[in-house]
Amino acid sequence: MSDFHRVKRLPPYVFEQVNRLKAQARANGADIVDLGMGNPDLPAPAHVIAKLVETAGKPRTDRYSASKGIAGLRRAQAGYYERRFGVKLNPDTQVVATLGSKEGFANMAQAITAPGDVVIVPNPSYPIHAFGFLIAGGVIRSVDADPTPDFFVNLERAVVHSIPKPIAVVVCYPANPTAKIASLDFYKELVAFAKKHEIFILSDLAYAEVYFDDNPPPSVLQVNGANDVTVEFTSMSKTYSMAGWRIGFAVGNERLLAALARVKSYLDYGAFTPIQVAAAAALNGPDDCIREMRMTYRRRRDVLVESFAQAGWEIPAPQATMFAWVPVPEKFRHLGSLEFSKLMIEKADVAVSPGIGFGEFGDDYVRLAIVENEQRIRQAARGVKRFFEGADQILHNVVRLKKPA
Repeated sequence: MSDFHRVKRLPPYVFEQVNRLKAQARANGADIVDLGMGNPDLPAPAHVIAKLVETAGKPRTDRYSASKGIAGLRRAQAGYYERRFGVKLNPDTQVVATLGSKEGFANMAQAITAPGDVVIVPNPSYPIHAFGFLIAGGVIRSVDADPTPDFFVNLERAVVHSIPKPIAVVVCYPANPTAKIASLDFYKELVAFAKKHEIFILSDLAYAEVYFDDNPPPSVLQVNGANDVTVEFTSMSKTYSMAGWRIGFAVGNERLLAALARVKSYLDYGAFTPIQVAAAAALNGPDDCIREMRMTYRRRRDVLVESFAQAGWEIPAPQATMFAWVPVPEKFRHLGSLEFSKLMIEKADVAVSPGIGFGEFGDDYVRLAIVENEQRIRQAARGVKRFFEGADQILHNVVRLKKPA
């Protein structure tokens, strides 16, 4: 496998090391509280499941579907953007249904990237934001992920010092993994920057509906003229707890979306039609299920912050997403996030995601996903307290084991 060019560009998947250790611990009888993968545990809305059941099994819906999404689903997504953001989209030319936002990003990279093209990606960031372009033959230039004025200083430096000039910049707010939120003013400056330097914006808005105050995160497409340079990716996975259904969207610039649709037409026939019909029912239906989802995650966030603080680990309270981005405790920081995550499984019976998996700038952090119920989160806190109480002896043993014989 090491002889394959594209595979050689991919480092070992660090999350797999944690997953193996987690599986081994469970096989040995441990009750692991899994706060690692952002895999929603809530059920999909009942009316959406009912629409899936109603549509499945009919001869027409068992056939190949439409690669860019059935017309009703694209209209439903355009309707969502108009209601939520006040953004009008042409469902025929400005909306493409994808097999989740991850596939959308990967195939957009295939569509627009020539060998050696430079793409600016925040660090830390969700892995597909960088590796989709690396797989496609591109080159990544990293900038700090926080949506502050320094972002544009670093962005300017990345553009000026990159040869060839970057073709695109990726942004993701609310951010995975850091949970940071960008303002509309930030997006206005970003659009102006992109137009000045003639680069595209690829925005990941998968967590648009997972927020915990009265200030809904904006879309970059709300900025006048953003359509000229922007494609935005959204997902049904978190909003409707439909992660395994694999439905997402790319919307915005017609030229980029035409390129994406053309690549997809060679690679897939779209999602199973009943899933697309059910997804349209979700977008067109009542939003009480979305409010309930938000309340559930907010309660879990509050329990996480409270119970882990009592265990001796201060958790910065996220304003959005289903994640907390948490500094590795000082006494363990020298180990790095991967080794600390392994110890969390071994000593606390808790799985977390090591920050190094989201980029080298994330190695002082771990990501905690609030995908377990409140009782299980409190159980995790008890495990953490037990782990921390024995920390000195554990660290002594780690040092002893690492010394050469």
